[in-house]
Amino acid sequence: MAHQKPNLPQKICPVCQRPFSWRKKWAKDWDNVKYCSERCKKNKK
Repeated sequence: MAHQKPNLPQKICPVCQRPFSWRKKWAKDWDNVKYCSERCKKNKK
C-alpha cells in the first residue's frame, strides 16, 4: 500500500502550469523553488 502525504505544500510551475509538491531535497530552499523540474527550468522564457 502506498504511503499517503496529504498535507504537503504545493506550488504552480510558471512554465508548464502544473502543480508540484514539496520534496525533501527542497526542504532548506522551498521559498526559492520556482520550477517543477530541470526541464522547465531550462525552458523558461
